[in-house]
Amino acid sequence: MSTTPAWAIVTLREVMVKARDRGYLISTVVTLVLIVGAVVFNAYMSSRTTEYTVAVTAMQSTALDNPATEIVDAANEAAQADGGDTRFEAVSADTAEQAEELVRSGEADAALLAAYDGWTLTGNEELPAGLQQGIADALRDYALEFNAVGAGTTPEALLEGSEFQTALLNGNAENALLATIVGFVFSFLFYMASIIFGMAIANSVLEEKQNRVVEILATAIPIRQLLYGKVAGNTLLAMIQLALYGGAALLALNLTDTADLVGSIIPASGWFLVFFLAGFLILASAWAMLGSMASRSEDLTNSSTPVMTVIIAALFAGMFAKGQLLVIASYVPVISSVAMPIRMLGSEVPLWEPLLSLVIALAAAYALLRFGEKIYRRAVMQSGGALTLRKAMKLES
Repeated sequence: MSTTPAWAIVTLREVMVKARDRGYLISTVVTLVLIVGAVVFNAYMSSRTTEYTVAVTAMQSTALDNPATEIVDAANEAAQADGGDTRFEAVSADTAEQAEELVRSGEADAALLAAYDGWTLTGNEELPAGLQQGIADALRDYALEFNAVGAGTTPEALLEGSEFQTALLNGNAENALLATIVGFVFSFLFYMASIIFGMAIANSVLEEKQNRVVEILATAIPIRQLLYGKVAGNTLLAMIQLALYGGAALLALNLTDTADLVGSIIPASGWFLVFFLAGFLILASAWAMLGSMASRSEDLTNSSTPVMTVIIAALFAGMFAKGQLLVIASYVPVISSVAMPIRMLGSEVPLWEPLLSLVIALAAAYALLRFGEKIYRRAVMQSGGALTLRKAMKLES
């Protein structure tokens, strides 16, 4: 006699069936390729040198020979000092008309033209934001120095006392943008995994119910063991898939030398996997209940609204929740699977908070699994039309 628990056998069966599913394997590989491709493309775009050619003309009314050239050169020096990959190059023209013709023909990206009342940066069909910002900063510095000399002082003296630094009372300013991006990734992964593997549980239960396979299985193993195995198998598959996606992204970041802030992402990613486990256990039990109460696919689609609402709430909490709302969301089971890791990424969170949130989520998972077991045992053996939750609770197990 085998000593392997029945739920473990069902778990292995769920994993092996999915591992042989060509559609599942292809979608996983395609997603991995897309993740790595996105990281590589971002690294390529970040390292690519952007060159702007600016047509300039001499301004005879000033003491300087060609201030426009100095402005373009200053923009180039500032871009290099910031460690960027942007270049500015000045191309001389005799007249403003010739400078505009260089822009019109595509030999220059823009023309920096001076007049008695100011400057004009002229493009053909568009002016790139990087070009505008670089020239604007250089022009401001040039005007400041020129006017300071005319006033008999220095630019430093005119700007004295204008420096300021940024700080946050709660959080890290450097991680603010990173938290937004990673929060979107966490939310999207949770959303996709919850739907893909949750629907897989519900459809598997419904298929066994329609084919009466569950009646055969019920003679060999307890019904609750069948439920536990389905939940455990699909949870394991979801965790493996998330780990693959995260590992591929981190590996690609390291290989492309774009992993400057990976050190701050890894701890939050680890907590995300832990919280995802608790959140998905809750959803998996709910999906199994829905599958057991349905009699056909249309019933499953109609009855999945409450679960989908919770999943979408987690998605929106991860993408848009801020401040006190995010704090509250980080203690709500399922939603905390996304909200708490994002909080930990964006600010300093005491260790007791994620631990308390995790305990609440696990307690909710255990409670719903036990409740789901009762509904599953009552509903999965019933044939005929779809059952409501109230009707399923009145049935005998």
